[in-house]
Amino acid sequence: MRRHRNVKIVATLGPASSSKEMISALFEAGADVFRLNMSHGSHEDHRERYEIIRQIEAEAGRPIAILADLQGPKLRVGKFADGAHDLAPGDRFRFDLDAAEGNGERVQLPHPEIFAALIEGSELLVNDGKIRLRVDECGADFANCTVTVGGTISDRKGVNVPDVVLPLAALSDKDRADLEFACELGVDWLALSFVQRAEDVEEAKSLAKGRAAVLSKIEKPAAVRAFEEILEASDGIMVARGDLGVELPVHSVPPIQKRLVRQCRAAAKPVIVATQMLESMIESPMPTRAEVSDVANAIYEGTDAVMLSAESAAGDFPIEAVRTMDSVARSVEADPNYRSIIDAARRASLSTVPDAIVTAAREIAETTDVAAICVFTQSGKTVSLVGRERPRVPILAMSPIESVLRRMCLTWGTHCVVTGRLSRFKEAVVNATRAARDYGFADETRQVVVVAGVPFNVAGSTNILRIAPCDERLIYASELE
Repeated sequence: MRRHRNVKIVATLGPASSSKEMISALFEAGADVFRLNMSHGSHEDHRERYEIIRQIEAEAGRPIAILADLQGPKLRVGKFADGAHDLAPGDRFRFDLDAAEGNGERVQLPHPEIFAALIEGSELLVNDGKIRLRVDECGADFANCTVTVGGTISDRKGVNVPDVVLPLAALSDKDRADLEFACELGVDWLALSFVQRAEDVEEAKSLAKGRAAVLSKIEKPAAVRAFEEILEASDGIMVARGDLGVELPVHSVPPIQKRLVRQCRAAAKPVIVATQMLESMIESPMPTRAEVSDVANAIYEGTDAVMLSAESAAGDFPIEAVRTMDSVARSVEADPNYRSIIDAARRASLSTVPDAIVTAAREIAETTDVAAICVFTQSGKTVSLVGRERPRVPILAMSPIESVLRRMCLTWGTHCVVTGRLSRFKEAVVNATRAARDYGFADETRQVVVVAGVPFNVAGSTNILRIAPCDERLIYASELE
């Protein structure tokens, strides 16, 4: 199966998308990566969905990536004696560690780490920022506040603290258990929530031990400030605009999104734009014009992937949501302005031999009649470098290591093909041209660019480029000359 677009679609699985029939339909509609949200469902639920995806993968003959999204620490208030209370601007309200049920004047906030980090003037946001309070006085076990934006506060509502770095680990005990379960299961990517610093990523990678790549969710102002260090430590990035839009002024999110996407591309690391992309399609078969523009803008910016959350996990129209994203992506990529925008955002990078090789491959593809760039890889790094170039022709990622190809399913423009283990460059050329023909990227009259490394089966050895005809008789004839 060939996708006629470059950007990838991530679809979250949930109650609305748990059967093999539905997951298969989502894949057929265009989903390239499936997200398992560890905030919901049991391990057994996720195991069943994982096994279904692998069955579909075997039937389709095409690698499919699976991303496990860890919940992260959740900061919530305690319970109220009457369930809820209304807070008006100017009201005084207290948060403390007292486990007694709350009332209209106070409630438990069972997170001493928050009190340790607060200072006078800090802001506390409750219920996704619908209620805002300013800290007037605080100590090790309390914070006396003034309500600046009122609303109804009720049991177990979430709390955000936007303007301080909280001394909280990104991995809770639940996350550690979920991480080990997901790695043992065989997921390809781990999404790490509540990242504030590069050390959070390094801890997750040390626990994953290479069994899965680690993708950092940027949803805290602290993560935006420390983004360069977080990007360097991460294998990929998710711009999680939900909490980011709560903790930062909502108008600041679009320019942040653009900047992060460009930095990820320059670093040759995949980036997902996520949250509320087609939110209305949870209940409607048609998106709003604003939502379509939002998805389109992310694609114009050069993101590797766009993501569906509740739209595919719990919505009434999961298949329609995937089809909508696919249609938007194909429409945007067919726009001549898209190519000029993508090309203008490219940064020169010729610091290594692989950098020079992939740049040459892209330039050859743009100036000659080349149908595809075929990249043989052991680690996936060269495929990522070619993806960074955003070439005008498809990228065939080829490897004998299926786990590497599954991770590459998140990279812009890639079509992943499992090959046998090769020992000679001629074998690579023959495999590449056959794959280009078999998957409909070329016929015998076309040529492909082949990128590989000699010696074979050694990561980081990319050092050779060849333009090869897709007619194998010409390949063998050239070997005899």
